[in-house]
Amino acid sequence: MVRRTKADAEATRSALLDAAEQLFQANGVSRTSLQDIASAAGTTRGAIYWHFEDKADLFNAMMERATLPMERGFPDPDAPVEDLPDPLQALRDGMRHVLQLIASDERLRRVFEVVSLQVEYHAEMAAVRERHLRVREHYLGLTQRMMKVAAQRAGLTLPVPLKSAALGLHFQMDGLKRNWLLDPAAFDLVNVGQQTLDTYLRGLGFDPLRASAPAPAPRAAARATAGSGARRPAPAGSPTPARSRTRTA
Repeated sequence: MVRRTKADAEATRSALLDAAEQLFQANGVSRTSLQDIASAAGTTRGAIYWHFEDKADLFNAMMERATLPMERGFPDPDAPVEDLPDPLQALRDGMRHVLQLIASDERLRRVFEVVSLQVEYHAEMAAVRERHLRVREHYLGLTQRMMKVAAQRAGLTLPVPLKSAALGLHFQMDGLKRNWLLDPAAFDLVNVGQQTLDTYLRGLGFDPLRASAPAPAPRAAARATAGSGARRPAPAGSPTPARSRTRTA
């Protein structure tokens, strides 16, 4: 009997995920069986259960593999939003990063098409729905915190509750992606998306093209500065790259 290596196992797992992406897009999730996926990957149904608990687990693994690059466009969720040099710009950069990846990355586009147009949240896919809601709540919370700090620095009172402002932005971006996936030739996702985002932010009272006030120095640095009597400049530079393993739906 040939002994399988870790590299062999990883190659089989990747082949299964590749096959699932292709079949889910072509046939829909509910009309694609685990046997279909195993056959397309050139392996057995048993190999699927070696790597995944069921179809929902395989689906979530497919999502995690495809969406991991998106996280790098958003701030580290473990870092205080108050320490960002410009939370509003970080929000704009993160949204643009997502749109650019969807427009340019074939795998990510395929997976978003599946999750937006080809999945049904019946009992078999309950874990997929739970993951979708968990990721949505994570990014809604991050958006709310970034909007709150940006508004405070601008001396702005939002015309709607903070949660409503974050939900409205989520609905706009989600609808934009879904409509583009239906017909990618209809409009430029990145440019129209940026215009839509900035128009929405202006409606809330923000000025997207003007940087927010500089963030105060982190607390530890501020204490050190106070002890020495020296003044330090406020933090500058790009938002901290995301390191979280929270996934994007």
